[in-house]
Amino acid sequence: MTSAPSPAIKTPSKGPGFAEFVCLIAVMMALNALAIDAMLPALPHIGEDLGVTNENSRQWVITAYLLGFGVAQLFYGPLSDRYGRRPALFAGIGIYVVFSILAAFAHTFDMLILSRIGMGIGAAATRVLAVSIVRDRYVGRTMARVMSLSFLVFLGVPIIAPAMGQLVMLVAPWPWIFGVFALAGGGFLLWAALRLPETLHAEDRMPIDVGRIAAAFRFAFTSRQGMGYTLAMTVISGALFGFINSSQQIFFDVFEAPGLFPVVFALVAAGIAVASILNARLVEKLGSRLIAHAALFGFIGFSLLHALIAWLGYDSLWMFAAMQACKMFCFGFIAGNFGAMAMEPMGHIAGTASSAQGFISSIGGALLGFAIGQQFDGTTVPMTVGFALLGVAALALVLAAEQGRLFKARHLPPVAAET
Repeated sequence: MTSAPSPAIKTPSKGPGFAEFVCLIAVMMALNALAIDAMLPALPHIGEDLGVTNENSRQWVITAYLLGFGVAQLFYGPLSDRYGRRPALFAGIGIYVVFSILAAFAHTFDMLILSRIGMGIGAAATRVLAVSIVRDRYVGRTMARVMSLSFLVFLGVPIIAPAMGQLVMLVAPWPWIFGVFALAGGGFLLWAALRLPETLHAEDRMPIDVGRIAAAFRFAFTSRQGMGYTLAMTVISGALFGFINSSQQIFFDVFEAPGLFPVVFALVAAGIAVASILNARLVEKLGSRLIAHAALFGFIGFSLLHALIAWLGYDSLWMFAAMQACKMFCFGFIAGNFGAMAMEPMGHIAGTASSAQGFISSIGGALLGFAIGQQFDGTTVPMTVGFALLGVAALALVLAAEQGRLFKARHLPPVAAET
């Protein structure tokens, strides 16, 4: 008698193997990270060329993209549940490419911001479809492993993206950075068209019915576990976006080390990559909750310590880099696991749930990060205090999601394996 296949894996009859599938998902997600972080060294040049006199206003180049990215996620989920993952993905990547080209030809700051919103609207498909496609094939700890491995490649992009942006500007004006975005999006579109099959079975497709969509969103918004971890990820993302919004000004104005910006940014981002490698190896043995909850306490501890150091006036370039690397190391254990746990109860509405969760975490995180960035006062105090406050808020939300119990699952969701 042959054993039944594992309920944690649903392998299609054709398409990429495990390694190529992880790479496809990772590159899909990386298009988003590339569009954010490669812009950072160009912000002073953009401000100078397009007449932006207030330095904090340049942060809109990042935030406008994130807002478009967040809002559009509400639509990709229902569309992908109805028409399949491939059509929704291809439409989104096409929009991303078109608006990247428009941004390259922007002659005013307003035109650039509108183009960045359009890029975010297109890139939203990568957030929704990456999670939905993985959820179509895997659940439970295996899903967490796939997401963690994808995050490894995805989070390698922030390590090199600022250096890539700076390298482009050594040989061409800053608009060519958007040309790189367009080429990257077009290359991925071709790869996915050739190698990524439809993962949503025909019998699982659902018509666009207002009542059904409303019911799905209601389930996603009212699930204690799903919404608790979504909100926790939102505030943690807010800390990350606060760092991204403030980083260029911190390196250029506070530490007066613009030449070291790509190097130190890469070292900080490497903390997430190292954590993702370890998480992929440990999550199936130890479980998502044990790892993520412990990492959250580490994140809070490092954030409080860094805030104290900054408030006392002892922050320096390398102290800042070391403390941020430690916080990002903890973030690497948190992100993939929080996402997987938020999706655990959502197997029957994966696309819609991914849209709802992505909308909340992206919009909320962008606004929180923008709020932190706008407090920049020539020191690292606002950013470090923001990290500490948001870390504590994330812990409160996790406690609410788990009804006060940490490190171990309260129950096994009926649609997923134990995490």
